[in-house]
Amino acid sequence: MNWPMVERFWKLAVLLSLLALVQGCSTLGPTRGVDGEAPLNRATTELPEEQLLDVWVELFDPGELPDDDDDVGLSMDIREAEARYLAEQLRTTMEGTGYWGAVRLVPRNNSGSELLVRGSIVESDGERLELEISALDATGREWFRRSYRDEAEHPRYRSGGQYGTDPFQSLFNTIANDLSEFRAQLGTADITAIRRVAALRFAADLAPDAFTGYLTEDKGRFSVTRLPATDDPMYRRVLAIRDRDNMLIDTLNGHFGNFARQMEPPYTEWRKARSEEAEALRAIEFEATKRKLLGAAAILGAIAVEVVGHNNNYSTSALRDTLVLGGAYAIKTGFDKSSETGIHREAIIELDESFSSEAGPLVVEVDGETHELTGSAEVQYAKWRALLQDIYVSETGLTP
Repeated sequence: MNWPMVERFWKLAVLLSLLALVQGCSTLGPTRGVDGEAPLNRATTELPEEQLLDVWVELFDPGELPDDDDDVGLSMDIREAEARYLAEQLRTTMEGTGYWGAVRLVPRNNSGSELLVRGSIVESDGERLELEISALDATGREWFRRSYRDEAEHPRYRSGGQYGTDPFQSLFNTIANDLSEFRAQLGTADITAIRRVAALRFAADLAPDAFTGYLTEDKGRFSVTRLPATDDPMYRRVLAIRDRDNMLIDTLNGHFGNFARQMEPPYTEWRKARSEEAEALRAIEFEATKRKLLGAAAILGAIAVEVVGHNNNYSTSALRDTLVLGGAYAIKTGFDKSSETGIHREAIIELDESFSSEAGPLVVEVDGETHELTGSAEVQYAKWRALLQDIYVSETGLTP
């Protein structure tokens, strides 16, 4: 009998069993985890107006869907809706701190803000939410770029039970707190410089020939070279047009806020149900894996009995046959359990499709024009910014 070969066979079997148990696990990159409840830091006194920075929160980048089978049922329809909803959650949270001026939600890839906050969805499946957040002020200084991760398994949904409190509110509170802490490190001169640069960058974007010379750019950082005269009529027109721009953004924000309110009930139910489905799916997969491993161990035991049995007597044969039959049955029931996961995955897909139909894009009317608040809202706002240039040209008589 070749005992070394038998020993190697057993080691291989143990290794394969361990691989089966850990299959599907992944290593997460460095992120800032949110542990427990994170209260929102609020200003204890009212800040003077000249010390308040206006904030633009861009609609989040929906990111990419995972490729692994554990996340079957997610869809880009969900992600696109989340990109609007989650950005609105952050905007509302920041607005409630008292540390900022106007906090507005804007389409992606637009310039003119005093502080621009960008977000990208790294993961969102009802149980886990991970966002990558960056903050950039008008001078080109990046405040930080961090990932924030929180988990809200379905017991947290059960304990909440009311709309208006997001299961991941602690994550948004943490982001808002980090932004407020960075802002607290800025002096009065820093705030003044950011506000001046933002106004001049808007002017330079609107009328490059007239205002580019007021700013200096060096490796993405902007500084004021000189200031327009306080009674400069061209600069006053720019500021007036900037007010119009903010008014349109405020109009868009009303529709984004309405969209978020309409989306909250079905979205909360979708996340809650998907969390419950995912937990049931994990329980079934664990039970299936356990049965398969027990079955495989029984069959391997039968092989061992056959290998080490010196006499092919009746008791040895009976034990071997029992182990083989028992192992085969355990493996079969394990695969039967695996087939049940398909039922839960189908339920998740149905939930996603139902949510997608309820969280469709809103069609709104602004100044007599129809705007669809999805990706096309970015196009509509780009057309509005082009229209602002036409308004400025018509009012100043300059050549476009």
